[in-house]
This record gives sequence, C-alpha cells and structure tokens, in this order.
Amino acid sequence: MDDLKKIKTPMNDETVLNLNVGDKIAVYGNIFTGRDAALPKLVKSIKSGENLINLRGAVIMHTAVSRAGISPTTSNKEEIEENIPFLSKSGVKMHIGKGSLNTDTIEALNNYNSVFVVTPPAAALLTSKLISKKVIAFKEEGMEAIYKLEVNGIPGIVAVAHGESLY
Repeated sequence: MDDLKKIKTPMNDETVLNLNVGDKIAVYGNIFTGRDAALPKLVKSIKSGENLINLRGAVIMHTAVSRAGISPTTSNKEEIEENIPFLSKSGVKMHIGKGSLNTDTIEALNNYNSVFVVTPPAAALLTSKLISKKVIAFKEEGMEAIYKLEVNGIPGIVAVAHGESLY
C-alpha cells in the first residue's frame, strides 16, 4: 500500500514536483473554496487589479460551504474549469474537486506547476476534517461565497500532475 503524503499549505513548487498521478494525499492548513458563482468573480477581480486573497501556494477546493458540510462539485463544469488555468497562473498550486479535466486544462496545470486532486464526495468525512471556516469574498453568493477553511487532513488522490491524467 502506498504511503499517504501529508501536504501543508501554502504549497511550494518543490511539493508539487514531488506529487505524481495516483499519489494518496492529505491536506493540512488553510484552503479556499470556490465554485460556479465565485470563481469567475475571483478571476475578474484579479484581472481588474484587486487582490482579494493571496493565491501564492494556495489550494482551492471546488465546493460550497453549507450547514450540511463540504463536498466537491464537478470540476469540469465550464464555470469552474475555464478558470483553473488563470488561477494556476496566479499562484494556486492545487485544485481539489471531482471528475476529469480537458487536455487544455491539463496542459495549463503542467505549465504553471499546479496539480488537480480528486476527493470523495462524502460530506460527513470531509466535514469531519474541518477546523474552522470564514467567508472572505463574495458574501452575497451565500454558500457559494469564497471561504477560507482550516482543515486537518482533507483526503484525495492526485488525478492530474506534470501533464499526465488518471483518466
């Protein structure tokens, strides 16, 4: 059985370079959330010169935050996947979600030394790893606002790294 790699945030290039497709990981520290409503707004704000959050070495999980907890949404929805390359270019080192990504996104992740991790859509398991949560941008989006989460071992499997895909 492969060893579980512990990933602490913020991430650096060396950490990304040591991840391979199929690696089992657990993420510790602060991560951000974002999905259909908030990610396009975040990209638009960055392009207009706003610096709402520091994305250098960041991890973004494609999820909403509700009273029921957290659980990944499908990352290849247009509103999410089309923003992954720009967010990676802006410093995001890991995107967490579910589903396959297109070849252009895989290439962009490789170009910006970023990875995509899939995690089980099991709200009870993922929510049990949540220490704290705070809305940090786009509060008007409700549960789809961008949250800063402190997590203790969010599990996942590296699905895209260095131009290769699990799918």
